[in-house]
Amino acid sequence: MPRVGDFKRPEKGRYKGIFGARTSRSPRPERLPGVSLKPFEEIVAQHGPAILRVCRAVAGPADADDVWSETFLAALGAYPRLREDSNVEAWLVTIAHREAIDQRRAAARRPLAIDPLPEPAPRAREDSGWEIGLWQALEALPPKQRQTIAYHHLAGLSYRDVAKIVGGSESAARRAAADGVAALRKALRTPASSPRGARPPARASAAGTRAQKGASR
Repeated sequence: MPRVGDFKRPEKGRYKGIFGARTSRSPRPERLPGVSLKPFEEIVAQHGPAILRVCRAVAGPADADDVWSETFLAALGAYPRLREDSNVEAWLVTIAHREAIDQRRAAARRPLAIDPLPEPAPRAREDSGWEIGLWQALEALPPKQRQTIAYHHLAGLSYRDVAKIVGGSESAARRAAADGVAALRKALRTPASSPRGARPPARASAAGTRAQKGASR
């Protein structure tokens, strides 16, 4: 993952007003003695892995690192205005959600190359067969199902917070996640969804079962 020192500050005010970030109209509360925000490096260390999993789920493995970097770059500029009682994870997921949307829009506007592009350099860490099948199955889901699964089951947000991010009601977010989990389980049971017939390990199947039970509650 990139280091905090590599980030440059983004345009001011882009992420005001989401999950506790102050706006120009928000009164500035006086901080209690001894109460202050954590150093941003601690925020990256604490939440970075979960946000990267979210980015991989909603943006795909190829673009996840870029979306992750843009997420924390944007968060770095807005962090000083965040209230002390804010839900930091939900705030970061909201930024990642918007950055993933921006990335997809930019990719759609990018002109198609006429000449064949050179083969990319091999990744330092290759995904195993079942992981590739999982990303393919996630990508095949409707965007809202993919997002609700990522934000609830990977980031651990409540369905109320998920609904604030993706839009709609809490019950609609719950239903989208349940439908998405059911579709994932069906896709991952199909040998064609996993290259070379690879199947997810037992711990992944158990996690999927728990996710489906949690989505149905």
